[in-house]
Amino acid sequence: MGCYDCCMRCLGGVPYCSLVATLLCFSGIALFCGCGHQALTETERLVAQYFARNPQDYDTFAYFILYFQYVIYGLASFFFLYCIVLLAEGFYTTSAAKQTFGETRSTMCGRCLSSSFIVLTYALAVLWLLVFVSSALPVYYFYNMASTCHTIDVLTETPASINQLCVDARQYGLLPWNAVPGKACGMTLLTVCKTEEYQMAYNLYIAAFVGAGITLLALLTYTVSTTYNFAVLRYLGRKGMGARC
Repeated sequence: MGCYDCCMRCLGGVPYCSLVATLLCFSGIALFCGCGHQALTETERLVAQYFARNPQDYDTFAYFILYFQYVIYGLASFFFLYCIVLLAEGFYTTSAAKQTFGETRSTMCGRCLSSSFIVLTYALAVLWLLVFVSSALPVYYFYNMASTCHTIDVLTETPASINQLCVDARQYGLLPWNAVPGKACGMTLLTVCKTEEYQMAYNLYIAAFVGAGITLLALLTYTVSTTYNFAVLRYLGRKGMGARC
């Protein structure tokens, strides 16, 4: 066998669908976790500087951010390991790779493992869909804030009252209702929108939202690939009915 034929057989054993899904998952999780972590930090600074004078008013919000950042660490670790496992499972169940190594039968354990991956990946995709929708909420809030600031900026050139245009952090559940001031209005709000913290947090939330979408696409791709892998193992199992663990 020549070198070219050997390389072609090795490349034929690569699970490209699982490989693409792994790359998508790594990039999506990196965007979501990295940008989401920093965006929460910037949001805490905005709330502390412009929406709450008493530190006790945003203690609960600060603890929530801290706990969610720990959740982000866990998500990053879990998805890194899970993607590696799914990629390894894709290599194992690729029929071309089995032919390369002389394997012509699948075991009962292999088929059970593949079916478990299908169920688990599908459940993760459904759960991550909720995360994807939730990640759109801060983007929506910051978009409304930017729209209000744009309106204030336009009205400053005309004789009109702008103090009635406000953004109330208490309405979003970030602060208790007795927090002071709890909201920013008029030129104060326009100043907030021009701060580096606001601009950075807004862009980071958009990047985290995009990362969540990429991760959802990766999970859907994994669902397709694991279903195909299970079908391959079922076919190999019929070729060797006596194969067991």
